[in-house]
Amino acid sequence: MILNCEIERFISEDLGANDISCTLVPEKEVSARIFTKEDCVVAGTEVAQKIMEYFGIQANTRVVDGDEIKAGDAIFEVTGNSVAVLRAERLVLNFLGHLTGIATQTHKYVETVRQYSDAKVAGTRKTTPGIRKFEKLAIIAGGGDPHRFDLSDAIMIKDNHRNAMGLENAIEAARRMGGFTQKIDVEVETAEDAITAAQMGVDIIMFDNMSPGQVIRTLEELKHEGVRDDVIIEVSGGINLSNISEYAKTGVDVISVGSLVHKAEWTDVSLEFMDTDH
Repeated sequence: MILNCEIERFISEDLGANDISCTLVPEKEVSARIFTKEDCVVAGTEVAQKIMEYFGIQANTRVVDGDEIKAGDAIFEVTGNSVAVLRAERLVLNFLGHLTGIATQTHKYVETVRQYSDAKVAGTRKTTPGIRKFEKLAIIAGGGDPHRFDLSDAIMIKDNHRNAMGLENAIEAARRMGGFTQKIDVEVETAEDAITAAQMGVDIIMFDNMSPGQVIRTLEELKHEGVRDDVIIEVSGGINLSNISEYAKTGVDVISVGSLVHKAEWTDVSLEFMDTDH
């Protein structure tokens, strides 16, 4: 969901104190069409609709987040005051273009992985400050898993934690301080640390920057120690569309990919007024 205070912050940034561009046109009722110029998986429809509602614009749509549509397909048919439509236009198109790009990118990764395994494709916290929740929802629309929305969702022990206090001390502190609903996710770079983490009862072990071959060997060692089935295995670092299939074949449970967001290309979305009398 998007809050009115968020919408007002976005409007304030975009509108400024002396908007002449939008007020050049005479105020009258107009109709417009928002459509995609390329094949995509739609995301951001709820945000777009709420922004238009804030401006008093009626927005009708037959699509929902997660729908696959073709170039030229309409996302919204809108009617409203001409000035209001112009003022809402860029905010709406920016959200739709950015979030649909993320959903489309995520869908490509998910479809690639599904050819080889049931592993989840998850995002990371490499998101845009201020709009993370929207980007995470776009990942969901694309068929992915959002991973943590924030630091409080789970306790993640990374390399700097290990360097600062040692792996075992960090895990013990996490178990002592964490709530019963918070899972403990430990990032490891060696099979030895993975075995230690599993034996200490963590919930998730993330193999960081391991090659597919290293992942397979580490999984075999966990199986040899009898602890593979006790934990969720996540892999992350350096994963992209060109190599994700190799990671999917390893047997991990989760593949986390930061580029679902930070390398997603915006989808080309446009708004055009319908024919009107001048």
